[in-house]
Amino acid sequence: MAIRILLVDDNPTFVAAVSAFLARLPEVVVVAHAANGQQGLAQIALHRPDLVLLDIAMPEMNGLAMAADLHGQPHAPRLVFLSMHDSSDYHLAAQELGACFVSKANFVEGLLPIITEMQQDMQA
Repeated sequence: MAIRILLVDDNPTFVAAVSAFLARLPEVVVVAHAANGQQGLAQIALHRPDLVLLDIAMPEMNGLAMAADLHGQPHAPRLVFLSMHDSSDYHLAAQELGACFVSKANFVEGLLPIITEMQQDMQA
């Protein structure tokens, strides 16, 4: 069973880079992309992803607001913030919302263990 991933980021260049990386991984599929938190919430309702990779700084609804909206909902997807703004405040905010934080500068190294853990959990 593949891990279904939603990308929520307003930077098309970064979305293309993450999509290309994820396309090389076995049992991983990107189901949709959204450019802000409002679109992300709609895509979650439509596609029911297992994992949402989201930016923090986005127009209209940022990633923190989106995560807060999802926090505590039954069957909410796992959240990983991908951001260039690698600050202790963002790490703490992510933790409080039950999410992980990965710097965009080294997203490959940060995402691989998370995806591997999810794949192992799905196989168990």
